[in-house]
Amino acid sequence: MTQPTDIRRALPAGAPAAHAPMRFYLTTHKRHWLRLTDVPLFLKSEHWDRAVKWDAAQGPYAVDSGGFMELKKKGTWTRPPRKYVDDLRRIWEHVGPYDWAAQQDWMCEDAIIHGGTFQGQQFVGTHLSVAEHQRRTVQNFLELRSLAPDLRIAPVLQGRSIPEYERCVELFENAGVDLRAEPVVGLGSVCRLQSTREGAAIVTAMAAHGFKLHGFGFKTLGLERVGHLLASADSAAWSTHARHRPALSDHTHKNCANCIDYALKWRERVIQAIPTQHQLLLTDRSAA
Repeated sequence: MTQPTDIRRALPAGAPAAHAPMRFYLTTHKRHWLRLTDVPLFLKSEHWDRAVKWDAAQGPYAVDSGGFMELKKKGTWTRPPRKYVDDLRRIWEHVGPYDWAAQQDWMCEDAIIHGGTFQGQQFVGTHLSVAEHQRRTVQNFLELRSLAPDLRIAPVLQGRSIPEYERCVELFENAGVDLRAEPVVGLGSVCRLQSTREGAAIVTAMAAHGFKLHGFGFKTLGLERVGHLLASADSAAWSTHARHRPALSDHTHKNCANCIDYALKWRERVIQAIPTQHQLLLTDRSAA
């Protein structure tokens, strides 16, 4: 069994104990990988929609609500909160306890809101304002928390600029949600900005609140800039990386875009590439 690798910050003398390991989830659509490795995995809830055979998780995993594809294709949420809660309970029961599951948030990227063709992908568009997306995000979290206070459902901050993210924080706080007390707070709509100065500024501003942030869809450049500010991150970049390269020498398939061996090797390379100036060390889960 492959041993998991977490990223731990080296703590200076007198630093608070709140500085915990940064867990790097490997994003995959292959749910059977849960029985093949105990490396942290990140999967969409919809990957279990038609499950007949259930694989028990051998290691940590987290669940994404699939909001990006839902809003991209349909322009609204078609899975009611109660149905999502029922799905999460089934996953918990059959696969095992997950670290957390993302709420059904409303992303704020221009493509999601306005629709059209972006980078070769077609978006329906919600045609709503950023403020409305934020309101609906907070309302959804409150409804999910009311329906299932026992489930580990993570709130997600949304916006496009620092003032907008601050406004989202305010909306959660006004609704009685103590984000600093939440085990995980997702940082949405930063995926395409993660390696930019603007994206780094947003992550820095939100981390300054003391939130335990999760970075959705982070890649090497994003981790280099702000990985030290995150409690966790996930990435599926390994699949795109593999699609444009020959398969591993001892593999017979055309490429390794769906290959666990390639994915695990890629994850190790990403972790090893994290700059030393962030004082990141590698540790196994038992030390976490």
